[in-house]
Amino acid sequence: MNRKTESIQQPTPVTPGVTKVMVRQHAMKLYRDKLAHDASLSLEDWVLAEKDLVDSMQAEDLPQR
Repeated sequence: MNRKTESIQQPTPVTPGVTKVMVRQHAMKLYRDKLAHDASLSLEDWVLAEKDLVDSMQAEDLPQR
């Protein structure tokens, strides 16, 4: 199934305490290969980047055993 995704401007994050800059930096790490080819990110890419960032932030706050 080959769906074409439309690129959009970066949406405002929905997670409290997370800024556009934080999500943008994390997206640059996640989608380095895609962005290297002058491609834009889709809404789905931005949402996944924010979710991954929040998950990694929560994992860092977990107590070490």
